[in-house]
Amino acid sequence: MRGGRLPRRTLFALVTAGAGAFFLPGTARAEDVRSLDLGGDPAAVAVNPVTGLGYVTDAQAGTVSVVEPRSASVVDVIHVGGEPGDVAADPEAGRIYVANPPAGTVVVLDSRTHDLVSVIGAGAGASALAVDEEANRVYAASGTTGTLAVLDGVSCTLAALVPSPQQGFAGIGVDPGRKLAYCASTATDSIEVFSIDSGKFVASVKVGRNPTGVAVHHASGTVYVANSGIHHMSIVDAVTRTERKTVLLRSESSALAVHQGTNTVFTNGGQNGLTRVDGTAGTLSGELSLGVNPGDVAVDQRTRTVWVTDPLHGRVFLVRDF
Repeated sequence: MRGGRLPRRTLFALVTAGAGAFFLPGTARAEDVRSLDLGGDPAAVAVNPVTGLGYVTDAQAGTVSVVEPRSASVVDVIHVGGEPGDVAADPEAGRIYVANPPAGTVVVLDSRTHDLVSVIGAGAGASALAVDEEANRVYAASGTTGTLAVLDGVSCTLAALVPSPQQGFAGIGVDPGRKLAYCASTATDSIEVFSIDSGKFVASVKVGRNPTGVAVHHASGTVYVANSGIHHMSIVDAVTRTERKTVLLRSESSALAVHQGTNTVFTNGGQNGLTRVDGTAGTLSGELSLGVNPGDVAVDQRTRTVWVTDPLHGRVFLVRDF
């Protein structure tokens, strides 16, 4: 269904340059970091590389804040209701997808007008989202039942609801070229491999303790996994389906994002900040302390700006040239 523009709540934004940031040699400079005060409890973040806009969910307020990076300001606050969790952008289709785990639904928004397009039933606990832009499909992994919902982005309908061998998933990443999806299972410390062509789970890969975040480098097929229970990031080989290397971090990481053009991975496994990993070499290449314990991480594929949520202080950081 299509509805009018949703009501908004009043929000005051405070922008500071370089607030609380400590810079190591070769990393971002102070003038390249901005902190935007959103208030509330910002959780997940996604970026639309076509418009440059960032989308930050707040489960307590039931909203999605739309952030314009050049002015570092909030240009819209969308009330989606419920307890919005993960968020994903499909720039090709012009859609923004927001998971509502308690309701088992995914809210579909128009990325130009931010109007409500549809609400899709995705199974109980649907929480972690990933988009296949080539096929116009959205994948919603359940954090409670372990089901994987396959959503049709054109018709905004549930195409399939696939049971998995595990009880719950914390994260998901998609490799559109190889037609694979990777779901993180904290219960078994593994990545469950889903074949898009066959519609079945076909393999299981052991990784670090409590894997939560998953990202895929599309050109190489390499899978990066943030392990929230141990100080290292797992690198999984798509061909052998094994953990071929680990990267030691300063702390446990729960979220990560990969810049496709440079195969650079950004994760919240730094010492009160960000860590940068060279995906090709599989080595740590930089650290940036923001003075906070970061939440979710996203990267703008066009500008390489890294977005980092700060749930404790109700902020989001925009980091350029890191």
